[in-house]
Amino acid sequence: MKIANLEINNIAALAPMAGVTDRAFRELCASFGAAYTESEMISSKGLEMGDRKSQRLAFLSDTERPAAIQIFGNEPETMASSLSKIIDFKPDIIDINMGCPVPKIAGHGSGAALMKEPLLSEKIISSVAAASPVPVTVKIRTGWDPDNINAPEFAKMAESAGASAIIVHGRTKSQMYAPPVDTETIAKVKRSVSIPVIANGDITDEQSAMLMLEKTNADMLMIGRGALGNPWIFSRINAYYKVGRIIPPPPVSEKMRVMIKHIEKLCEYKGMDVGIREARKHAAWYTKGLRGASKYRNSLSQLSSLDELKELAYMIYKENE
Repeated sequence: MKIANLEINNIAALAPMAGVTDRAFRELCASFGAAYTESEMISSKGLEMGDRKSQRLAFLSDTERPAAIQIFGNEPETMASSLSKIIDFKPDIIDINMGCPVPKIAGHGSGAALMKEPLLSEKIISSVAAASPVPVTVKIRTGWDPDNINAPEFAKMAESAGASAIIVHGRTKSQMYAPPVDTETIAKVKRSVSIPVIANGDITDEQSAMLMLEKTNADMLMIGRGALGNPWIFSRINAYYKVGRIIPPPPVSEKMRVMIKHIEKLCEYKGMDVGIREARKHAAWYTKGLRGASKYRNSLSQLSSLDELKELAYMIYKENE
């Protein structure tokens, strides 16, 4: 598949997740076959004002490519001009967030709130597309609430405004992440545009991935929460999609090895204090469902060093031998 002139070789991309899809996690998912990766969402206003944190979030390494930088905001000129601050990081795609449902984003007129403002959204997309030297994608929801589902019309507008692909999370803003994904609306989006449509939501394994493709006829998939503590999901989906092969879940020894490797990179890139603090949530995801993990949950939530992590990983491994 191609997004404009960018060739995409696998079927499932890594979704942007604030506080999760940092460089360490993106590189890890890319190594397991993610079709492309996305940065955490970055404020266009923060970029324009020279905010250092925003610029740090935009850094991309060669080992995570193809890679997208996702921006959010609600001012067309600011969003277009912010590209000058990130283009040196050589993103392969610029993604515009028009689907984030959290109050601090949607409540201030950005993210999913833009689905209520199609004229403003059109100006944003056309301004960013005109300023971008790389393809522009738009990530949306099915609508604001169940009474206002407008994703097919919104996607058609985005295509006319210059978007090269549409990513659809199959829920409304008001539904957040709870009810089942609305595959029928994603299918309607696919029928309404000629650019690629990427389906997102509730993809947790190869079976749910193939069911999403079957029900929506989407060109690609995007995986968010299904990849937490589970970067193998990309290689498993690729194997099933390409040759119909089911790869068994990794043994606990492999889960613990990859967890340690992930957190070592996290500490290398962010420093030991920040890395270990952020490691606690990742350790909970990697060990979820493992025998004996509940016994060590409190210790995992209070990790203070890499040595402590390695010791806990070994004890969990021994519980599961």
